Amino acid sequence: MKRIAVALLFFALLIGLWELAVRSGRWSAVLLPSPIFVGEYIWGALLDGTLVESTWVTLKRLLIGYAAGVLIGLPLGLLTSTSQLFEDTLGALSLGFQTLPSVCWVPLALVWFGQTEGAMLFVVIMGTVWSVIIATDHGARNIPPIYARAARTMGSEGFHKWTRVILPASLPFLVSGMKQGWAFAWRSLMAAEIYVTILTGFGLGHLLHYGRELNAMEQVIGIMIVIVVIGLVVDRALFSPWENFLHRRWGTNVRQT
Repeated sequence: MKRIAVALLFFALLIGLWELAVRSGRWSAVLLPSPIFVGEYIWGALLDGTLVESTWVTLKRLLIGYAAGVLIGLPLGLLTSTSQLFEDTLGALSLGFQTLPSVCWVPLALVWFGQTEGAMLFVVIMGTVWSVIIATDHGARNIPPIYARAARTMGSEGFHKWTRVILPASLPFLVSGMKQGWAFAWRSLMAAEIYVTILTGFGLGHLLHYGRELNAMEQVIGIMIVIVVIGLVVDRALFSPWENFLHRRWGTNVRQT
C-alpha cells in the first residue's frame, strides 16, 4: 500500500509540474496543452468509442505479430545456443538486427506488402523475433551447469534434456526476453501505424499521427499516455509475476517487484 501511495504521489507531482509549466506562459498552449485538456481529450475519446476501438485494433495487431515473433524466435534461439557456429552466424545476425531501429523495416514492408495488414505484422515480427532469439540463447547458455550434469548422470540426453531440463531452467531468462520483445513490438507497431495507412482499422499510432498533422497536441500527448499505461499494466499484470515466480522456482537472483 505504501508503494502505491508513493507512486501516486510521484505522478501527481509530475502532473503538478506540468500544469505549472503551462501556466508559466513560456510555451504556447498549442505546443504544450494543459493536463486538463489532455484529460478531457482522453475522456471524450473514451465516451465516443474512438479510443476503445483504436486500442483494440492496435492490441490485436500487436498480439498476432508478437506471438508470431515468439514462435519464430524461441526455436531459433535454442538452435543458436547449441553450437559456436550458430552463435557466430545466427547470433551475430540477431544482435545486428536488434540494434536496427524498427522504423527501418517500414520501407521494405511497404514495398513487399503494400498498404496492408501484412506490412504492419511484418514490422512487428521483425521488431520482436531478434530480441527473443538473443534472450533464448542467453538463457540456455547461462543456466547453472550442474543442471545439465545432473541430467546426464540420470540418463537424460538429447531432446529429452533440452525439453525437460535446459528449456525449463532457462524460462526466467526467456520471460525477460519476451518482455523485452514486447517492448520492441510496441515500438515497431507504432512506427508501422504512423507510416502505413490502411482502411481495415485505425490504431493508436494513426491517432498519434493525425494528432500531429492537425497540431492537436492534446491528442498526441493523450495517446502517448494511453500507450504508457497499457505497457505498465501488461508488465505488472503479466510479465513481472511470471518472471518473479520463475526466478524463485529455479533459485536465481532477481529483485522482487
